[in-house]
Amino acid sequence: MHAAPALNHHPLRGGISTLDRNLITASAAGDLELVTRLLTAGASAQAVDERGRSALLASIYGQHKEVARVLILAGADVNRKDGEANSPFLQSASSGQADLVRLEIAHGADLRSTDRYDGTALIAASEHGHVDVVKLLLQAGVPVDHVNQLGWTALLEAIILGDGSQRYEDIVQLLLDAGADPNLADREGNTPTRHARERGYKTIVKSLMRVRGH
Repeated sequence: MHAAPALNHHPLRGGISTLDRNLITASAAGDLELVTRLLTAGASAQAVDERGRSALLASIYGQHKEVARVLILAGADVNRKDGEANSPFLQSASSGQADLVRLEIAHGADLRSTDRYDGTALIAASEHGHVDVVKLLLQAGVPVDHVNQLGWTALLEAIILGDGSQRYEDIVQLLLDAGADPNLADREGNTPTRHARERGYKTIVKSLMRVRGH
């Protein structure tokens, strides 16, 4: 049995009540039963702690998908950013939680939102090799040629930060099929094709050449 103090409504420092703080803590721990009880008792799915972290974001950091689903359905904001400019939508994409990305898109995810590096969800998913997430984001309409603070697109990140394996080959092809510019170079003027050649990614080079990459 969980302790009764979880239902205390009195505010603490920082303007967050014990009830809401316990919701964030329970979400971070993946305690679905307690999360459900706290929501029923009136905890706010919109509350954030001193770091700007919501219960939803806490659950996603912990990869507690069922808790996250319950919070989204309870009205948690999928776009609310913490102190590091990360949101539930961006973190789900970066960590490859495709089911949550799909649910967040259905609940108003900001497809143009960016992280502290001015990178979109698509750039993060491409960097980390999450093929299913990349598919979802492209279908939803995330800008394919957005350039982040490093001067890189999703295509460049998949090549430069990927390992050239099958999943990165698939991501490059998905991006190209979605209209990614194969010749959009980095700040030093190096194109995706040049980066792929330098790394010995032959299949990726072929994919780029088929769409007139150079």
